[in-house]
Amino acid sequence: MSLFGLGSRNQKTFRPKKNAPSGSKGAQLQKHIDSTLGSGNLREAVRLPPGEDINEWLAVNTVDFFNQVNILYGTLTEFCTASNCPTMTAGPKYEYRWADGVTIKKPIEVSAPKYAEYLMDWIEAQLDDEAIFPQKLGAPFPPNFRDVVRTIFKRLFRVYAHIYHSHFQKIVSLKEEAHLNTCFKHFVLFTWEFRLIDKGELAPLSDLVDSILQL
Repeated sequence: MSLFGLGSRNQKTFRPKKNAPSGSKGAQLQKHIDSTLGSGNLREAVRLPPGEDINEWLAVNTVDFFNQVNILYGTLTEFCTASNCPTMTAGPKYEYRWADGVTIKKPIEVSAPKYAEYLMDWIEAQLDDEAIFPQKLGAPFPPNFRDVVRTIFKRLFRVYAHIYHSHFQKIVSLKEEAHLNTCFKHFVLFTWEFRLIDKGELAPLSDLVDSILQL
């Protein structure tokens, strides 16, 4: 894949693309995503296909958005360094600290690349845990599945917020702003459709979000 010249990136923050859960209807739903995205109508693309299980749809899209953010951030690892971005911020008003509730229970201040590394590792662990994202056909989703998905999307938003506030000029110089904007529009429409992120969490990019949602 030649997108963004993928060869020269820091392996710690960029991972191989994850596939949709194989034993579920993942592949079938992934085809639906690809075909509807191809139509260019993002509002249509995010809607739950008729007759499909909402948790299956959330699962496949969670993998998809993880891959998108991972690739986008991966293009910036050379510029988003601990010296350039010593804290994970989204403009002067917003700083994000890392905690996963397991190994790091109390939020800690880390650099933006460290935050991204912790985040991608944490999301990957959730996606690989069959008790949360079942691989087998018919295996039940856990009762807290929606909460896990909401946390994943809330934290992925923070990567977008950091990219827009700290690295947008670099994205422009790489001629990737149209791709970034399309990915973010898709992300916002999906999270709004299923109420996955509280409006207050979107504040760092509120003008952009409002223009996408046309509120």
